Amino acid sequence: MTDHYEVLGVARDASPDEIKKAYRRLARQLHPDVNSGDDAAERFKLVTHAYDVLSDPDQRARYDMGGDGGGLGGAGFGGFGDIFETFFGGGGARAGRPRSRRERGQDALVKVSLELGDVVFGVHRDIEVETAVGCETCEGSCCQPGTAPVTCDICHGSGHVQRQVRSLLGNVVTSQPCSVCQGYGTTIPYPCATCQGQGRVRSRRTVSLDIPAGVETGLRLQLPGSGEVGPAGGPNGDLYIEISVAPHDAFSREGDDLLATLEVSMPDAILGTTTTITSLDGPVDLEIRPGVQAGDVLTIKGRGITPLRGSQRGDLRVGVHVVTPTRLDAKERALIEEFARRTKAPSPRLSEFHQGLFAKLRDRFRH
Repeated sequence: MTDHYEVLGVARDASPDEIKKAYRRLARQLHPDVNSGDDAAERFKLVTHAYDVLSDPDQRARYDMGGDGGGLGGAGFGGFGDIFETFFGGGGARAGRPRSRRERGQDALVKVSLELGDVVFGVHRDIEVETAVGCETCEGSCCQPGTAPVTCDICHGSGHVQRQVRSLLGNVVTSQPCSVCQGYGTTIPYPCATCQGQGRVRSRRTVSLDIPAGVETGLRLQLPGSGEVGPAGGPNGDLYIEISVAPHDAFSREGDDLLATLEVSMPDAILGTTTTITSLDGPVDLEIRPGVQAGDVLTIKGRGITPLRGSQRGDLRVGVHVVTPTRLDAKERALIEEFARRTKAPSPRLSEFHQGLFAKLRDRFRH
């Protein structure tokens, strides 16, 4: 008696899924339509019969207990469903519905460049977008005005045609998309001259966009339904806006905070002073305390960036850079020397190394 497990090349404890996979693999190799070898047809019979027995729990149980699992002649080719599924994608001669000409349009991507000042509060932009839009001549019907699609004479509106294939199993009926109507079930004898029967044309249009505060480079904003219209007037895809923020000469960003560097003269650093700086949203007074050190950071609350989700603005952090004079006249030099004698400043010496926030600000501006 033929060993069905050996025929399929599986172990006796193989799962139903393993048996099915083994059968499909062998059936594809041995089917007479694809293998004209002398013994292919006979081996195909054995493989199909082995699968019929082992795929049925009751027959497999009887076979495992010593039964023959049904004769080859009596079993016929009971696995028709699996054979159809293997060679014709399932369903045998069953045909699906005709394709719809209306399809969803593609998504579109537009890059928008902003200034750092636009990020503080958000900004409104009207952007030009070139995408597919609905054809005004045919209004998405794809036909010349006054005409309409007609039922395909070949598939009679089904979108599929059937054909018979002779095989070892007899006449097998297969179904495939109609080559005349491309599976739509209808043809367009008089396509619209404006859109060449596509139901859409390419055009430039203006999209109004409110860009929220707090965006940053690389962020994408999604506008559902603002992308390309689909073929035959199908629904629009989405429009994605990719943000790029240009570098600023004086300010940098760290989270929701703005960073800047302020040059302070040595006398102002010693004596202290008040100055006015121009922030991204207007002038602001800044007090420099006496004895400020290079690398100190002065914080101005609420003058940073409005977060993308929230309302509490970040801060403006100003790193101090004390400017040492490099050219002194004789009188200025004498005054500095007198100051040095009076203060009795210690000689230069090494101190514990640390990188303060000012150094981080400075490094940030370098990049």
